[in-house]
Amino acid sequence: MKKQKIALTLGLVCLFLTIGTCIQLKTIASTTSVGSNSSSIENKLRDEVFKWKDKYDNIYEDLEEAEQILEAERKKATENSSESSSLEQELSTARVLLGLTEVTGKGVVITLDDNKSFTNMSQSVIDPNALLVHDGDLIQVVSILKNAGAEAISINDQRIVNTTAITCDGYVVRINGEKVGAPFEIKAIGSPEYLKGSLEVSGYLEIMVDDGVIVDIKKSNSITIPKYEGVLTHDYMEER
Repeated sequence: MKKQKIALTLGLVCLFLTIGTCIQLKTIASTTSVGSNSSSIENKLRDEVFKWKDKYDNIYEDLEEAEQILEAERKKATENSSESSSLEQELSTARVLLGLTEVTGKGVVITLDDNKSFTNMSQSVIDPNALLVHDGDLIQVVSILKNAGAEAISINDQRIVNTTAITCDGYVVRINGEKVGAPFEIKAIGSPEYLKGSLEVSGYLEIMVDDGVIVDIKKSNSITIPKYEGVLTHDYMEER
C-alpha cells in the first residue's frame, strides 16, 4: 500500500514537472518569436530608409549634373555672339539675385542662442520663453538686414529667398521647410558697417539681450552663403 502511494506521488510530481517544462518551453518560443518579429520589422524599416536615402542622393546628383550640362550649353551658345553674351550675363546676375548660386563677400555674422543657464530658475521669477530664440526673432532680424541693403542672407546655411518661410515647429524652427535649431547663425553679405549699425540702431538685438537671449554680432571680410537648394515656383503671378 505504501509503495502504491509513493508511486502515485512520484507520478504526480513527474506529471507536474512535465507540464511546467512544456509551459516554459512555449513561453521561451513565444518570446523568441516576438523578438524575431521585432528584429525583422526593424531591419525592414532600416532597409526602407536606406533605399529612400539612395533615391534622394541619386536624384540630387542628377540635378547637379543637369545644372552643369545646362551651364556648359549656355557658355557654348554665347561664345560667338555679343548679344547672347550680354543675355548670359543678365541670366547669371538674375541667378545670383534669386539665390540660385553660392556667393561670397564681406558682411556680418549674427549668432542667436537660447539661454540655458536659467533653466532651473522658478517660472515666477522669469519667463522661460523670453530666454529662447523664436521664429519671430529670426523674421525681425532678417527684415532689418534686408532693409539695410543685405544682398544675400542665410540662417544655418539655409539661403533666404523671396519665397522663404520661417515658421515655428515645436522646439525648432522650419526654414525653407527644413528643421533648424539653436544656435542660429545668420550670415548677411553687404556693407559690414551699415548692416551692423542698422541692427544696433533698431534696438532689437538689445531687447533680446535684456530678455536673456545670447547674442553675438561681428563683422567679417569673407562670408560664404550657399545657394538655395529648393525649386522657385509661383502659383499666383502671371506675366503681362
